[in-house]
Amino acid sequence: MDNRSSTLPPPTRTSRADRFLLLFFVLSLPLINPWIRGDGVGYYALARAPLIQHNLDFAKDYQSANAGFRELRLDENGDPKAFFRTNTGHLENHFTIGPAILWSPFLLLAHGGVLLARALGSSVAADGFSAPYRIAMAFGTAFYGFLGMLLSFRLARQYAGEYCSLLATIAIWWGSSLPVYMYFNPSWSHAHSAFVVALFLWYWHETRFNRTFKQWLLLGACAGLMLNVYYANAMIFAVLLVEAIPQYLASFRGNKSEQTAPQQTAATLLLKHAAFFAVVLISSLPTFLIHLAIYGGIFETG
Repeated sequence: MDNRSSTLPPPTRTSRADRFLLLFFVLSLPLINPWIRGDGVGYYALARAPLIQHNLDFAKDYQSANAGFRELRLDENGDPKAFFRTNTGHLENHFTIGPAILWSPFLLLAHGGVLLARALGSSVAADGFSAPYRIAMAFGTAFYGFLGMLLSFRLARQYAGEYCSLLATIAIWWGSSLPVYMYFNPSWSHAHSAFVVALFLWYWHETRFNRTFKQWLLLGACAGLMLNVYYANAMIFAVLLVEAIPQYLASFRGNKSEQTAPQQTAATLLLKHAAFFAVVLISSLPTFLIHLAIYGGIFETG
């Protein structure tokens, strides 16, 4: 095992810095701006239409969008232009399904609360556009952004120590564009992407010395979610390549190092990597199925 593990705090231990980051996040929640505009119209439509209408008809999402979005896509009668209809008759929506997947627990709770309120006499609309839905969506985005920062901090402190890692986390949190997408444009996918990449790298790092078959499957599920959120996140797979090359070389040479995982045969490594990519493909089914429904092919992206 790495000698660092005996001198630095375990990554899963709750520390004073963790609690400080949580407090910092709670105090930042008033910054949340629950609006849906621009690219966010497409991302949110993939959550709202199946939840409220039980279909993939995005016409109401187009019609309820901000002016700039509507002007491009609606005709003089306020109907979607034929140009934006695909071969399957659906309205074009090339945005990823991952944010909708991550929003789903929050939106389901909001929808249940709205239906209960309406049963008790409230007039709040159960259309996916009213304030409870938008607030739930915006809170979910901020929450995932915070989890991304927390996981990144817990990973960094194993190398730089708690104090420096805390300062770096706060600097990246508030010195980058992340606050824009955590709070001001929560319907976009960037904060979700920060979370899923952090989750993948954190879990990869935690299991790197002796990853079991089950852990390979879980890592594949994390990778599939990462791709559902943003296709370009596939570049993060580079860490697996850097990890795999010396492992395969060691298996062929019969070498064993204290700093790497216990030696495995090339066949065992190949089986684990194949299982990983199989789970990645299975976890990517939401993306493939959405492409099939909207565009008529699993590899059609619009």
